[in-house]
Parts: sequence; structure tokens; C-alpha cells
Amino acid sequence: MFADRAKIYVRSGKGGDGHVSFRKEKFVPAGGPDGGDGGRGGDVIFEVDEGLNTLTDYRHTGKYCAGDGQEGNKKNCRGKDGKDIVLKVPSGTVIKEFNSGKVIADMSGDNRRIVLLKGGRGGNGNQHYATSTMQAPKYAQPGQPAQELWLQLELKVIADVGLAGFPNVGKSTFLSRVSNARPKIANYHFTTLNPNLGVVDLEDAKGFVIADIPGLIEGASDGAGLGHEFLRHIERTKVIIHVVDAAGTEGRDPIADIYAINRELEKYDSSLTQKPQVIAANKTDAIYDLQESPVDQIKAEFEPKGVQVFPISAISGQGIRELLYHVRKMLDGLDDKPTVFSQEYFPEVALAVSDEPYTVSYDAETDEYVVEGPRVEKMLGYTNLESEKGFAFFQEFLKTTGILERLEELGISEGDTVRMYGHSFDYYK
Repeated sequence: MFADRAKIYVRSGKGGDGHVSFRKEKFVPAGGPDGGDGGRGGDVIFEVDEGLNTLTDYRHTGKYCAGDGQEGNKKNCRGKDGKDIVLKVPSGTVIKEFNSGKVIADMSGDNRRIVLLKGGRGGNGNQHYATSTMQAPKYAQPGQPAQELWLQLELKVIADVGLAGFPNVGKSTFLSRVSNARPKIANYHFTTLNPNLGVVDLEDAKGFVIADIPGLIEGASDGAGLGHEFLRHIERTKVIIHVVDAAGTEGRDPIADIYAINRELEKYDSSLTQKPQVIAANKTDAIYDLQESPVDQIKAEFEPKGVQVFPISAISGQGIRELLYHVRKMLDGLDDKPTVFSQEYFPEVALAVSDEPYTVSYDAETDEYVVEGPRVEKMLGYTNLESEKGFAFFQEFLKTTGILERLEELGISEGDTVRMYGHSFDYYK
């Protein structure tokens, strides 16, 4: 069965603890500290694998943990780093924090590989804490704890054009005629269960990817039938081809069907109804001896609203060429960048320990503002400040924790220096 959703648990590796030990050498009665640092915990990494097209593997295994860093050892030996865990997903997978449903990452476009959770930094061994007054420190720093999250993985197909329509209106037949896709076709009164993708090639024009997405029924936006399984996949498409049975071969009213499906799109996400639509009035080969053509009725209802109607027969191919070139023209007028969902949930900020203290003070001797505390130290350990995204995460952390507000209360001005555990920043609003 096609699997496009999965709930999984992920955990990064804990940092190894620093070691407490002292040199023991012949003729050296009081050797200094030589405890090594702990190893770094492994990261949780997501990576796109073009050979995958479902999330089936994640339906059978629900927990994924990176390796813990090893404890440091004597003779200044550093502990071994924990092993990263790399989770392969199909292109188009959206990773969400399970409880809030907020997007952490969308594995589409240029997002081919991301570090979702960083492993904990290894603790310093006691060799780092020797001073002129404390030459035999019996303290080492513990490794940073692991990070953990429950995730919802959702696969949203990547296609330029989506085929919408009630079951049995001819979407699969249409797709098989216009593209290289070979969906199963039969006179079923239920819907296609899997999204089918096909590439449309046009003479003297750029091709496009089209998707026959599982059909809708009324109440789908509330989860009836395949419900969200359909609606999730139409979110990325740029143009919607609304396929209807113009002949009413099963006694359905095509105009009422179009309005019904648009209501479901509106209820699920109002932005879906803003996508450009075109109507494919299918099964014209089955219209016989009617006083008023149903195609004319559909045109009279929707073309004044800016939605063009093309009479087609997916069986004979009549009218399909004109429809496809019109869709290509619609796509040419739109942004050709892939639809990628923006990040809404930032693990570095959300998982920062919230009940540990921090201090903000002014050091008159160095003319610097100093921010310290385990809460800040852990945040720095998880964040890559060299990357633009990492630095943005850190700025958000300073804002949400109230550190920026406290700095302003102390009278910080633009250009002043802020020092945090070996890092120095110039303050600018």
C-alpha cells in the first residue's frame, strides 16, 4: 500500500562526559590533570533519496537514535564521537513536529540534506580546569544531553499540475493518454488509491509534470473517504485541471460536482481555491442527441468567472492537445520555482532547556556585556553560528528567552560587544 505518512521518534546522541584523572609517572610524585574530553554525540540527519517514492520503511520502524559520545579517558585521550544516523526520505517529504504540526523542514527544491537534531557536545576533561590556585581539579564537565522529538513525516507529491475530480470521471484515462504514466484503469466506483505522476511532453514547448491525485468525495476536508490523503498532495501543484463527466454517465450533475470539490478545497485550505484552474469537460464522446449541450452549460457557468472550459474525450483524444497547450501557457505565467513550505518550528530554540538559569551583566573592565549560564552554554553547543540559519536560530533564542530585553535594560547600545563562552558579538538592533 502507498504510504505517505509516518509518525517516528528521533533522538540525537548524548555528549560524552569529560574525564577526571592525573598523570602517574615514575619520579613525578604529583602529576597534573590529564583527563580527556568526551566525544560529541551523533546527529540526526535527513537526506533525500531519489530512489524512494513512499514512506513505507518508516511504517515498520518507529524509533531512530544516533550514537552517544564516549567518555574521555586518561592521558588526555578524547572520547570517540557518537555515530550519526542518516534517514533517507523521498523528495517532497515534509517533516513536522508531531504535537504542534509545525513544519521543521521540507525536503524539496534545494533542501537535499539537513541536520535536524545536533548531538550533544562532549564535556571538558579536568585538564581544562587547572589554575594557579587549583592545580589538581577533581571536576570534569558532563556531556550535553541528547535532543529528542516525535515527528510527523508527510509526503506531498511534487507536480506542476494536479488532476482534481470525483471518482470515475476519467482522470486516470486522461493521464495515461497525455503522459508516460500507466495507472490502472477500470470502471471503479471508488477512487484511485495512489497518486500517479506522469511527464507531459509537448512539441515546441516545455513539458510539465502532472499528477492524478486520489479523487475527492464530499466531506473530504473533514477526513471522509481518502480525505486529507488527496488534499495533502494538491498543495504543491501550481495549476489544477478540474476533470468532470460532462455527459453525466452516472446521473451526476457536472456543475454541482465542480462546486462541491471547490468547497472541499476551500474548507481544507482557502489558498487552494486561489490556484489557477481549468475545466476538462470529459466524456464528450458519450453525449448524444441533447437539445442543450452540457458543455455549453458548464461554459456559461464558469467562463464568466475566468475559468476556461475545454471539451475533451480521454478515450479518443479529442480536444486534449488544445487543453495541454493552454495549461503550458498558464504555467509560463507563474513562478517556476518549486513550492517549498517554510520552516515554522526550530528545534534549537524549542528544545533549549527552559528551567536553567542564565545571567546578563556588564563587565566595566573589558567594556563588554557578558551572558552566562548552562542554558546559554547548551544552546551554543547545539548551534552552528557559522551558518546563516544557525545564527538566525540563535537570535530567536536570545529574543524568546528575554536575554535581549535584559541587555537593553542594562543600557546596551549599537556596536557594543556581547561575550558568551568564547564568542563575541557586536550588538545591533
